[in-house]
Amino acid sequence: MTTAINLAGPTDNDQLLSLVARYHEERGLDYDDLHRAQVTAPLLEGSPLGAVWLIGPARAPLGYVLVSFGWSVPLGGMTGWVEEVFIRPSVRNRGIGTEVLHAVAVSLGHAGLKALQVRVDDDTRLARFCERVGFDTATEAKIMTDTLA
Repeated sequence: MTTAINLAGPTDNDQLLSLVARYHEERGLDYDDLHRAQVTAPLLEGSPLGAVWLIGPARAPLGYVLVSFGWSVPLGGMTGWVEEVFIRPSVRNRGIGTEVLHAVAVSLGHAGLKALQVRVDDDTRLARFCERVGFDTATEAKIMTDTLA
């Protein structure tokens, strides 16, 4: 692998929040800085519920991957959900995302995860990207959400 990835920790907070803000802006997600800090801080502190990897050089990351963890009876154990993937626009379409997601999947597989999943909704570019990385379309389930708070 030619693109470095590093598990993000507390000292990466400012760089990560800057990248997350750019991703949310690009996707039209209406989250503020407080929300971003609340959802990333536990992961940077080592929460077992998820992890964030910074992509590229530590001083100037090119992007990030955020994965949350859960348990699946049908899949037989721990699974991961790719919640967010962001690569700076200036370095896209060079294979970095494919290389990084593959490396994260391999690493998590070695750690015992049974599957890595991603929601693509109607985003055909994202769907094509995920297929290139090795994701298959799951047609057996529709995800529904009961927001509890």
